[in-house]
Amino acid sequence: MSYCVRSRVEGAQGDGMIEMRRAQLGFGDGLIAEEVSDLREDWMRHADQILADEQIVAAVYDALAKRHPKSRSRGRLGTPAEVVLRLLILKHIRNWSYAALEREVRANLVYRDFTRVGAAKMPDAKTMGRWGVAVGPSVLKRIHEQMVRIARDKGITTGRRMRVDTTVVETNIHHPTDSTLLGDGVRVLTRIMKKITVIAGATGTRLRDRSRSVKLRVLEIARVARAKGPINQEKLKQRYHQLLETTSRVVGQAKRFSNEVAEGVKRSADMLQQLALDGLGQQLDTMLPLVRHVMRQTRERIFRGKTRTQGKILSLFEPATEVIRKGKLGKPNQFGNMVKLQEAENQIVIDYEVYNQRPSDTDLLIPAIEAHQAKLGRPPRLVAADAAFYSAKNDAAAKAMGVKRVCIPNRSSKSRERKREQKKRWFRNGQKWRTGCEGRISVVKRRHGLDRCRYRGFDGMNRWVGLGIIADNVVNIGRAIEKQSRQ
Repeated sequence: MSYCVRSRVEGAQGDGMIEMRRAQLGFGDGLIAEEVSDLREDWMRHADQILADEQIVAAVYDALAKRHPKSRSRGRLGTPAEVVLRLLILKHIRNWSYAALEREVRANLVYRDFTRVGAAKMPDAKTMGRWGVAVGPSVLKRIHEQMVRIARDKGITTGRRMRVDTTVVETNIHHPTDSTLLGDGVRVLTRIMKKITVIAGATGTRLRDRSRSVKLRVLEIARVARAKGPINQEKLKQRYHQLLETTSRVVGQAKRFSNEVAEGVKRSADMLQQLALDGLGQQLDTMLPLVRHVMRQTRERIFRGKTRTQGKILSLFEPATEVIRKGKLGKPNQFGNMVKLQEAENQIVIDYEVYNQRPSDTDLLIPAIEAHQAKLGRPPRLVAADAAFYSAKNDAAAKAMGVKRVCIPNRSSKSRERKREQKKRWFRNGQKWRTGCEGRISVVKRRHGLDRCRYRGFDGMNRWVGLGIIADNVVNIGRAIEKQSRQ
């Protein structure tokens, strides 16, 4: 193998110069395409054309180019933007991890052909993980909007009908309790201080590891809380007092470590080690306010009986997590973020939104109609939603925007005229169609993993939801085009 060819292969996994598409196909690529032509699923052929759209590929190309200066012109050739796009979407179509994605595409000729990897070397899971971070929420919004335009231009969705609903996408956290949150805080702070001690040595404040003591207190609290019969509140308060006292000492020690790193008391002669030390100091500065907040909310709940505190933290690792109650018997409390999904014809999700604070459903209806009109060029003739979206103000505003039929039930109405309207055939048919939104939510959760977000942070939640919705739209648009071609 020549040096030039070897450089192209090795650079395929790196962060070198990027390109929109593969400049030249190899001999093996043609063999793969011919061999799998009759093995593809029905939607794949049409999805292939959608993902080849210039604006969609350009959005990914621009995102990758921003990672490093001069990525467009210097360095070894990296993986083309179209391959990055297809790999990320295939991951969410199948709801795989990056490791599973690497394994499956390496072993499957159909996936190699669909993702344009072809006969080239398959990128590794870590590299694809970096791509996933680079293709952020704003880029995914651009891709989604372009897909909606393609669906409109092909006549798959005309915008005559709209249905909207909300759901919860849970963050990847354990069930939050005050004791386990305090235990998490001590564990993380102690781990960071140990790393600082390894780099800086024994200078300054010496580390005292209290993690074992905290772990015992957490187990004792769990044992008391699970005891049969009424909970012994005095014993529970005593254990929490001990846990808070120990946590307070760990926080104080971590604050001294942070100050000593900032003042240069704890330092390293090696430049790279010093950079690592500065990063660990910043991690302490980020974690300390969160642990103190957890300590305050624990004192409020355990010793003052206040269960609602401002800005309650449910996870130190996912601070944006909210506790959301949707009235489900099997899962009364869900820990995550509220997500709005709205659809038009042929099950195409035309807009989605992730909220860092739960809004009222009644506040979402009019913005949803405005988004529908902006993306499809017309107001819907029929709007369907559940009773949580109803208000007399919304009903009047929707009709003023050009909506002919507002199919949203009002459960508390005593008006005979309103009850009569809700029994009409068009209203009942509209509500039957609305229940498809529940089915869409179920599908994106089961098929595309939107039941629980595996990415970190609020940006990660936006990326997870965005890729899941795009993956669902790719499959549904492909199936709709296939259905059109058979008619």
